[in-house]
Amino acid sequence: MSTLREHHDEIASTQSRAIELARAGAPEGTRVVATTQTAGYGRLGHRWESPPGGLYLSVLLRPPRTSDALLPLAVGAHVADALGQMWGIRPRLKWPNDLLVARESSPARKLAGVLLDAVALAGPEAKVVAGIGINVRIPPGGLPSGLSRPAVALEELVTPCPTVREVEEVVVSAALDASRSLAEPSGAGREVERCQQLLFGVGARAWVDGAPAGRIRRIASDGALVVEQNGEPMTIRAGDLRVEDP
Repeated sequence: MSTLREHHDEIASTQSRAIELARAGAPEGTRVVATTQTAGYGRLGHRWESPPGGLYLSVLLRPPRTSDALLPLAVGAHVADALGQMWGIRPRLKWPNDLLVARESSPARKLAGVLLDAVALAGPEAKVVAGIGINVRIPPGGLPSGLSRPAVALEELVTPCPTVREVEEVVVSAALDASRSLAEPSGAGREVERCQQLLFGVGARAWVDGAPAGRIRRIASDGALVVEQNGEPMTIRAGDLRVEDP
């Protein structure tokens, strides 16, 4: 595993820089970390706000032998489990790439997000860049109002709050574990089961790109989301998913 670590006080996007390194032949495990990003982005081109105090990380992984849709879910699930083991919290996995923290009688709030970009290189040189953002601390006024889902930071959940560097090491190890698990013969089935156990909103109503999609049921074997609409199962493979809090 590579120990190459680039740290930037400020960068446009750790993801863009990591993609550059992947194309230049950087090995698995190479990571780019920033204190702030000026043009961070998430899935579907959504802007990822990056105030100081958060973890903004992109790490190079090997592509899975199974469906590409499983990798972001597996990375999210492994990160959720690792955060739980280290700091006793229980994030849930919102398909396909967010970690939410739910508390009784209040809406679930977003703790982290995962973004994957494949780098098209031949054979063993192929890489996937996993971008992971985690709210470790949120400074006053650090996030805009009107977010689609309210945010939560580790500082609200863990005492004492871990440092960003401590979270980074846990997250990188978890992401690599997810990738390597999917490379094993029985890894896909194991990871689907892990994701199902953490899946947020089972039984809750869901909307995709603003249209009603039914109620969430499970993760399919290829990483798609299975919902039930009018008594019939339907498979969702892409789109902007909104989930009603259970």
